[in-house]
Amino acid sequence: MIPRYTRPEMAAIWSPEQKFRIWFEIEAHAADAQAELGVIPAEAAKTVWDKARDAEFDVSRIDAIEAEVKHDVIAFLTHLSEIVGPEARFVHQGMTSSDVLDTCFNVQLVRAADLLLEDMDLLLTALKKRALEHKDTLTIGRSHAIHAEPTTFGLKLAQAYAEFARCRERLEFARKEVATCAISGAVGTFANIDPAVEEHVAKSMGLAIEPVSTQVIPRDRHAMYFSVLGVIASSVERLATEVRHLQRTEVLEVEEFFSAGQKGSSAMPHKRNPVLTENLTGLARLVRSAAMPAMENVALWHERDISHSSVERGIGPDATVHLDFALRRLTGVIDKLLVYPDNMQANLDRLGGLVHSQRVLLALTQNGVSREDSYRLVQRNAMPVWRGEGNFLDLLKADADVKKALSDADLEALFDMGYHTKHVDTIFARVFG
Repeated sequence: MIPRYTRPEMAAIWSPEQKFRIWFEIEAHAADAQAELGVIPAEAAKTVWDKARDAEFDVSRIDAIEAEVKHDVIAFLTHLSEIVGPEARFVHQGMTSSDVLDTCFNVQLVRAADLLLEDMDLLLTALKKRALEHKDTLTIGRSHAIHAEPTTFGLKLAQAYAEFARCRERLEFARKEVATCAISGAVGTFANIDPAVEEHVAKSMGLAIEPVSTQVIPRDRHAMYFSVLGVIASSVERLATEVRHLQRTEVLEVEEFFSAGQKGSSAMPHKRNPVLTENLTGLARLVRSAAMPAMENVALWHERDISHSSVERGIGPDATVHLDFALRRLTGVIDKLLVYPDNMQANLDRLGGLVHSQRVLLALTQNGVSREDSYRLVQRNAMPVWRGEGNFLDLLKADADVKKALSDADLEALFDMGYHTKHVDTIFARVFG
């Protein structure tokens, strides 16, 4: 995790201290269930909690033990025995390492998802606010990056809102998908541990039981989780890219907030660069990079292998940390985004009325001209305007073939901008209710 792109709330979930705390809770809850079943003495389970509930696990000590035994869970259990004393021999009864590792990993992913859901709520709030603010702010819509027809800037933001609302629903599902617990022992048969222990630990840790776990929790769950993070990152990039394009000097319809004292270039004092949204584009690539190895982790050998382990030690923290940071940064970009309606209007006017070409085409067809001839008539008047040779409405009025079907008043009516925004309220009602 790079501090530059890390919020402390998310980093804490992946800290060694937090990991060992979760490991302890899994083991202690399992001990409670074992005591309830009479497998271990009730006093032993109580001692585990009493001596280690508030203990500070020594990460350096665990690392030192692991350097010798070459096994992280054994290193932790050894250190736990140093804290608990003789009763620690009753810990981990009938369990295998994956019971601790997989259940802990899922707890961390669930907690990370909860933070990401909070992030998305903040982003959705910002998008809704700015969409309503600019519901009727006219701007040019572009296809292939070329001027197409008028839209509103509020509609652009409403589209982003709807997209992130879908992403939020996907994340909720992915959270549920990965929120399972496995305490089933070697190869997942419960041969040396009662399924009731798993049920107790799952309930205590806020998880569901894994119906069948082999010796590991099936990794299709994790593949879904990281794939959803990748989709969310792609939506982040889509909106960030839109802002970057709209901030280009030749467009300048919006601009990232530029604070007092901020510098845009070490060489050129005039520069105001879209550094935040460029950063978001890069972070999205990092988050998406976790999806493929997560899917490759699904195919493990037989009841278990650990080829997935090194992957997850990296992608778990990295993908969630980067997406958490990206969502918060994007929220800030939208909250403070500078919007320039005058520039939007100027860009709308740049092509001399060509944005109304479809209306003229349709009007000609509705007045008896074939579609092929209508297209030809509109295009022959549009191309000179494209080259900067006149005004579209004036050229249409001067075209004898066009005048046979449409009067000057008819043509003027076709250049009404309000025509293009008449259903904005309908779209907003669909998106925001």
